Amino acid sequence: MKLKFRNLLFVFLLVSPLFSLMVGLCVGTYRIPPSLVVKMLGTAVCGRLLQVVHWATLGKVSIDLNTGYPYVPRVILFDIRLPRVLLAMAVGSALSVSGAVLQAIFRNPLVNSYILGISSGAAFGAALAIGLSLSLGVTPLAFIFALIAVLLTVSLARIGGRVTPITLVLAGIIVNAFFSALTSLMQFLMNKEQLASIVYWLMGSFANTDWKAVEVALPVVLVGCAAVYAMRWQLNVLSFGEEAKLVGIESEKLKTAFIVIVSMITAVSVAFCGVIGWVGLMVPHLVRMAFGPDHRTLIPLTITVGASFLVLADTLARSVTTCEIPIGIITTLLGVPFFAYLLRKTGGGWGA
Repeated sequence: MKLKFRNLLFVFLLVSPLFSLMVGLCVGTYRIPPSLVVKMLGTAVCGRLLQVVHWATLGKVSIDLNTGYPYVPRVILFDIRLPRVLLAMAVGSALSVSGAVLQAIFRNPLVNSYILGISSGAAFGAALAIGLSLSLGVTPLAFIFALIAVLLTVSLARIGGRVTPITLVLAGIIVNAFFSALTSLMQFLMNKEQLASIVYWLMGSFANTDWKAVEVALPVVLVGCAAVYAMRWQLNVLSFGEEAKLVGIESEKLKTAFIVIVSMITAVSVAFCGVIGWVGLMVPHLVRMAFGPDHRTLIPLTITVGASFLVLADTLARSVTTCEIPIGIITTLLGVPFFAYLLRKTGGGWGA
């Protein structure tokens, strides 16, 4: 009976993004009935397929997609909620799988993707764009400086031609402190409007999501998650530490590949939605507690549960009050007691 329940839970968590998608699309200040959401989505998908077929056969598109559904729910669904929910899914998956990968590499359940300096680098890039009113925009600069921070971290950590978990963590602390200081300096020099903008960005939010953000972030996250999924069995070997060399695994090259993937998907996530902490800590460990440390199971569940978790958290953030709460506050309020629990239980060790 216990095994049957575990299998049912496994299947439910794998398909949980479908349920969280419906919750995210239906729930909000303006509630849309699930039946109407399904009808509008079905009509839109069928309409797009017909457009593709029409274009492929006749070389042009002449199908009218004006379905006659009420204007207000149609605009809210397709122009506001759908891109927001899809981006939240992508970011949730990216942050969660990044945490799972780094926890395996460092053999420590208390680390997440932000130890690489990604959040502090992105925060400085955003502060620079806002403070200097640069035409390049917040998102590109946040992404660029997130990658710069990762490169600095890896460069500082490389001693004697190799990067060890300890040197990488220490280098991450240095880079985080450096970019945090630069961000504080930018905040000190800003006027009140600019300061309010960067503070809100640092709290994390999907409020400004549009289809352009989805078109950029979603493919990067999908490719990154697919790469991690394809190499998930190798994380089992890396989690044994130096013993990985005994089975012919080039652990240093493999760790570098995973760090590059993690850096890319986390950087693009932070660039579009700001700093959202604790997701990469909570989700992998919750899945590990339920299904064990085998990454062949852990990685796919972390991807789907992370997507569902952040969509539900974002739905809560924009529905609990008339004024939207930054989602970073929600995840932090959940993450701090969870981190304290992990610290007491594990003592910071992998095998505890």
